[in-house]
Order: sequence, then C-alpha cells, then structure tokens
Amino acid sequence: MKIINIHGYRGSCHNAAYTALSALGYQSISMQTDHDITPPEQVFSSLCDLIENNRPELVTGTSLGGFYAALLSVRYDLPAVLVNPCLMPFYHLPILGYKGDIAPFIRMFAELSKLDSSKIHCIIGGKDEVVTTHSFTRRLIGEDRIKVIPDGRHSGATLPLTEYFSDIMQK
Repeated sequence: MKIINIHGYRGSCHNAAYTALSALGYQSISMQTDHDITPPEQVFSSLCDLIENNRPELVTGTSLGGFYAALLSVRYDLPAVLVNPCLMPFYHLPILGYKGDIAPFIRMFAELSKLDSSKIHCIIGGKDEVVTTHSFTRRLIGEDRIKVIPDGRHSGATLPLTEYFSDIMQK
C-alpha cells in the first residue's frame, strides 16, 4: 500500500508515523517542508501534486500535517489517519512562534466542514502539551473514530503508532 505521510510544524519527514509505516512494510512517501518559509497555499499545492503523481491509497498526517491530511481527504476522497492533529493551525501556530500569515489557514479551515468522518481514524495523546483543541477534533470526527492514549504526549514517538496503524489497516 502506498501512503502519503505529512509531518508537523518544525517536524521531520522521517517522523514517528513514517517510521511506524515503514516498519509495517508500507511504502510511505513523505516530503520535507519548512512551514516557516513556505506559505500554506503552496504547501497544500505541493501536497496535491504529490497525491496526483503518486496515487496513494491513504494519507496520514501528524499535528499540522493532520490538518493538511484532513484537507486532502476532503479533496481526493481518501481515507486519512490523523496523529495529534492540529486542526486549528491559525490558533496554535502563533503560540509556537509562527510569524507567517494565518489568514490562509482560516480560509482552508472552512473545507473541514466537508470532511467525511467515516474515512478518518485519529490517535491522540491524552497529555498532548501542544494541541489544546482536541475537544474540537473529537466533535468533528466523532469519539468512535478516535483512540486516546492516556499518557501520550504530542510527539508521535510517545504513541503506539506501529500497533495502531497495524490495527486500523486490518479494518
């Protein structure tokens, strides 16, 4: 199975999700993005090109990558796995030191209203110290589509991603 993996703000394309997917034998395609210098519209356009050129069966995203993965799920009707998704980047990024324009994130956010939650799986760290809006994520996606790891933090490395991906890929 071919999967597009999207890292978070100031993250690495070889993040914990990439490592877990690779360990399970999946072809994980991940591009490195500097979100501080690349405008959100350009990031999304590059991700659309990646989807169109690779035709994955699934998209996964961690933190800010989860925001983009959700948008790609809407645009391409793809299943998505979100890891501690930051679905409100216009709120969180300035707190984390982002100096770019947040208006594009607000415009893109509206697309989440079209999200088909039956195509989404989500894993959240119960002690996520970065994203504080998981209550919104739970309402948008639905409790039955979300697994909470009580002691998990924001880093995907604190979550049992190999086991989680293995379980959901069998469904």
